Amino acid sequence: MSSTSPFVVMKGSSLLLVAMVLLSCAKKTHTTTPTVTFTTIPPGSAGGPDKLETIEGHVTNARPGQNIVLYVKSEDLWWVQPFTDRPFSKIQSDSSWKGQTHDGWNFAALLVDRGYTPSDTIKTLPPIGGGVAAVATTPGTGPPPPPLPLQKKIHFSGYDWTVRREASFRGGTGNTFESDNAWTDETGALHLRIAENHHVVSKSQSKWSCAEVELDHSLGYGTYVFTIRDTGQLDPSTVLDLFTWDDQGTEQSRRELDVEISRWGVPKGSNTQYVVQPYYIPTNTYRLIMPAALITHSFRWEPGQVAFSSSLGSDESAKAHVVDKHVFGIGVPTAGGDTVHISLYVFGSGFLPLQKENEVVIEKFEFLP
Repeated sequence: MSSTSPFVVMKGSSLLLVAMVLLSCAKKTHTTTPTVTFTTIPPGSAGGPDKLETIEGHVTNARPGQNIVLYVKSEDLWWVQPFTDRPFSKIQSDSSWKGQTHDGWNFAALLVDRGYTPSDTIKTLPPIGGGVAAVATTPGTGPPPPPLPLQKKIHFSGYDWTVRREASFRGGTGNTFESDNAWTDETGALHLRIAENHHVVSKSQSKWSCAEVELDHSLGYGTYVFTIRDTGQLDPSTVLDLFTWDDQGTEQSRRELDVEISRWGVPKGSNTQYVVQPYYIPTNTYRLIMPAALITHSFRWEPGQVAFSSSLGSDESAKAHVVDKHVFGIGVPTAGGDTVHISLYVFGSGFLPLQKENEVVIEKFEFLP
């Protein structure tokens, strides 16, 4: 008569137990995946700051402390809703949520963990992970939006740049950007212009349209060099900003370094500043005065340090005529995902409002690894 070894019985039982545990875990993982859905969707329309709509939805398998972050897409950007200082919509005890949003053609709801910091504006919605538990999108109700024209591209100093056409909140006020305000001339120099805005559709829009270009890829650590023609004629409320920016970062971590040329609406005083954002930390800003001349501005970005410099002239001659320089060694962001921007916009909170159209010429941009 044959008999079964107790070891074999125990082994078989153990395998069965493991299989049951794995199956249970698989089912649990599957059934606890969080989701976000919409129950009330606003009508799709052109984006703008003048009107708020109600948007509602429901979540499943949300954890305690999680919230909803709403975005609306207008033109090519997603904007956090309803306001940058109120980005969270509370999840109710019945797992429903309700919020407000400005107009747009597409809407998004993110289920986020406690402590998540959303970006004010982003080009693409964040993926799952890093504090984002679920993402849902929906078009607005009604007819689809008219197709956007192809985005304008410029070839300048050996690089391809995208011309901005989306509105943005700069210097305390909204700024409108138009593709026609950026171009290169027969010498290859880049022109940026602030012009009268002929497409104003609401009282909240600026009477001026601005200009900005963005490099099409990230450069990372290295030396960034900008040669700018005389900016002494610029209106005190214009801002020429030479900066790095991470579209996917939060407002506290945009990897932003700036050379800002402006009087910030004041007729006299310093007209340039070097900044490691955020600017409101006193040690992150260095103010200086630039003469009315051809100037080469540069910054050398390294791990833990960035060295700014401004010199008269261009190329090798600029090295012998340094006007000012400054090194930041605290709070310097790490490189990664940032791109170069050159922007000319209106500072709307100054003592002297903008009085006339303005134009700047950037002769050359150079990057040295």
